[in-house]
Amino acid sequence: MTNPEKITRQGRSLLDRRSFLGVAGLSTSGLALTSLLNQDGLLAKEPSAAGGVEPIRPEIDARNPYAARSAHFSVPAKQVLVIYCPGAVSHVDTFDYKPALKKLDGQKPPQLPAVTFEGPSGNIAKPFWDFQPKGETGKMVSDLLPALGNHVDDFCFFHSLSTETSAHPQGENFMNTGFTMEGFPSFGSWVTYALGTENQELPAFVAINDPRGLARSGKNNFGNGFLPAAFQGTDFTAANPPNNLNRHSRFSASEDKRTVDLLARLNAAHLEKYPDDANLAGRIASYELAGKMQTSVPDVMNLDGETESTLRAYGVEGGSELRGKYARNCLLARRLLEKGVRVVQLFNGSDPSGGNGITNWDSHANIAKTHAMQAEIMDVPTAALIADLKQRGMLDHTLVVWATEFGRMPFLQANGTGRDHNPGAFTCFLAGAGVKHGFSHGESDEFGFKAEVNKTSVYDFNATLLHLMGLDHRRLTFYHNGLERRLTNVHGHVIKEALA
Repeated sequence: MTNPEKITRQGRSLLDRRSFLGVAGLSTSGLALTSLLNQDGLLAKEPSAAGGVEPIRPEIDARNPYAARSAHFSVPAKQVLVIYCPGAVSHVDTFDYKPALKKLDGQKPPQLPAVTFEGPSGNIAKPFWDFQPKGETGKMVSDLLPALGNHVDDFCFFHSLSTETSAHPQGENFMNTGFTMEGFPSFGSWVTYALGTENQELPAFVAINDPRGLARSGKNNFGNGFLPAAFQGTDFTAANPPNNLNRHSRFSASEDKRTVDLLARLNAAHLEKYPDDANLAGRIASYELAGKMQTSVPDVMNLDGETESTLRAYGVEGGSELRGKYARNCLLARRLLEKGVRVVQLFNGSDPSGGNGITNWDSHANIAKTHAMQAEIMDVPTAALIADLKQRGMLDHTLVVWATEFGRMPFLQANGTGRDHNPGAFTCFLAGAGVKHGFSHGESDEFGFKAEVNKTSVYDFNATLLHLMGLDHRRLTFYHNGLERRLTNVHGHVIKEALA
């Protein structure tokens, strides 16, 4: 007989016939109850996203997290360019024409708030620039942005956007991550998590910061949040490449290559010991990509091959110094897309010292001067970038997004020279693959104060962007802290009217 001293106390209790039968009876009852609950559909199910839909998990090889993956459904868009303007561009001074403002210029706003985000409101102010009909569609566009105005027949405008916040950090977070709080994955991270990238020698997601620095929410605008670190944006500009890519002058190219080859063998041997360690595999893949970038990044950043006519069209010379730097960033964006980078996010505006119209579009005072400063930097290079993509046939497979975090008020602040934040209505536009051309969706009220016709939330906007990339916003999820998280939280509907 087995030595009873080597059996656990629970085991010894089962040697007693009465205890054994009692435990067996309870176990059998539990199995029967489980069977009955399963028949009635009352057992806990696998995690599901909001609405009960089944999540779609991208099949990610930990050894190659950047490999290209299939979309949920077939669409023309394979890449996306996001042109983001921090500070809140005034829709009523750019793309949302409101004749009522001219009629009531200088009058007290009827039934509009006496106090807004930064204090007392002043009188209604007509647009600071005249509007002209543009293109075959006759779209009314402000003289502030003449170059972009020449391409309105290629754009799909959203005029009834509204947001949940009137503060810049939260507004940037909401537009770029779907949440006002920090710590959530950005749109670009969701796309690269789902789709990977075609180019294995460059990052899947590149963020090109404004020449003046980071936007208010900094790297959160292109961060990975709780998604694997491989899917965060890599940020650099035409003037500032990623750090630590250059080979030290003490080492020759052959010595550097031998070192890289040795590291690759050592990493492979280490990974064989821990084949199921996804974090280890991801780190190795990240280091290997960094090694490839030593040659691929200098090549893509070298603008010497660009023609004189291209440089002139982008406005590299002939304008302000900042316009020239931003124009080079626009050229870098096109070159990255040409190389197959999945997501490029291009920033026009920063916030190193509070902004307020000097470093971004936040014009609480002297909007006529400050918006004009930003437009001089943004208009010509951005229009040239979109035109260049079209001329090269790249808009056939590239979605272009022009966005800002909210709008500005139709009336002035008490200082009489600036417009306050307006979360109730603002304008963004799309171009390229999968969207209607020369189309406007939704309307704000007669003053541009509130979204009125086909009111569109940021959730709806982001749901539409994901759909245009072939992704179901309800099913693209990541299980985190007991929840199936997604870009659109538990909200959002695709704006089908905007689809081509």
